[in-house]
Parts: sequence; structure tokens; C-alpha cells
Amino acid sequence: MNVQNLIIYKFTPLYHILEELSLDLNFKICFIDSESSLNKEVKNHNNYLIISSKNYLDIENQFVLENKPIKIFKLIEKINIEFLKLQFNNQSQVKVKSYIIDLNSREMLIQNTKLKLTEKEINTIIYLSNSNQPVGIDELQKMVWSYQSDIETHTVETHIYRLRKKILNTFNDNEFIVSKKNGYQIK
Repeated sequence: MNVQNLIIYKFTPLYHILEELSLDLNFKICFIDSESSLNKEVKNHNNYLIISSKNYLDIENQFVLENKPIKIFKLIEKINIEFLKLQFNNQSQVKVKSYIIDLNSREMLIQNTKLKLTEKEINTIIYLSNSNQPVGIDELQKMVWSYQSDIETHTVETHIYRLRKKILNTFNDNEFIVSKKNGYQIK
């Protein structure tokens, strides 16, 4: 399991309290008091939460403890909830080429441009992006649509055609899904 790192930023009293309880907590605790040290520490971790007594601009994964005093069990509960939120958000976004696919909102994003997608479109994109070689129509029917390959249908071709058209119209990208002689591919 991925270690949860709690970075206490410029909040010495909280660090001392949590340090005493560290053996009973399910996260690793460290104290940082400078922005440069914070930047170095953050680069070393992908599962972290920064807790501070005030809001600092340009800091991601920040939890500000404004309402003090707070019962320690309530604080630990809030910290655990923040870690769960971060985990949920990290699992909901998939990077495909230079795009971000947000599985929760069913959107494809690049910079400030968004495209709403259907669940089948998302499943198709993710399946194609996970393959290192072109994927045939029969395989897409079976793996994405759960159809048998002996059924005569143009569902896959129609969906891919419409998906490519949506991506072209929104992002002006005609090379997102490439058509090969033995199937479709996202490189």
C-alpha cells in the first residue's frame, strides 16, 4: 500500500502533538518550515497532504486547520477524509496522450477545453490507450461492448467514427484515434 505522508507546514505546535501520537497514526509525519524545503519534499512523494494553520497560495493538496481548538480524534478523522478525497481524485483522472480523461465527470480535457463523453466512449479510449498495438473490431466488440464476434454489427465503427468527429470538432485533433488496416490505435 502507498504510504500516506502528512506534511505539517509552518505549524510547529501541531507537529509536536502529532509526533507524540505518530506510532498510533496511519501516516508518516514530517515538519517543513520553508517553501524550498516543501518543494523538495513534495517531489519525493505522490501521496501527500500538507496541513497548515493558514491558506498558502500555489500549494496543492493543502488542508487548512482554521477552527481551533479541535479534538484530536476529530482532527485525525478530518485528515483521513482529506487523504481519501485525494486518493479518489487521483484515481479518477487518466492521462491519454496530452489529454486528461476525468472518469467522474466523463470529460476529456486539455488546457481549458472540455469535451463531454459517454461511458462507452471513455471505455473505448481507455481500452485503446492501454494497448500497444492496433485493436481489431472483434476485440472491441467483445471487450468494450460485450458482443460476440460472430454478430454482424457496425456498432464499433459507428462509435469510433462519431468519437473521432467529436474530438476533431472540439480539439481539432484528427490523429487521436488512428485507423490501421488491422484495427484502431491511440499512440
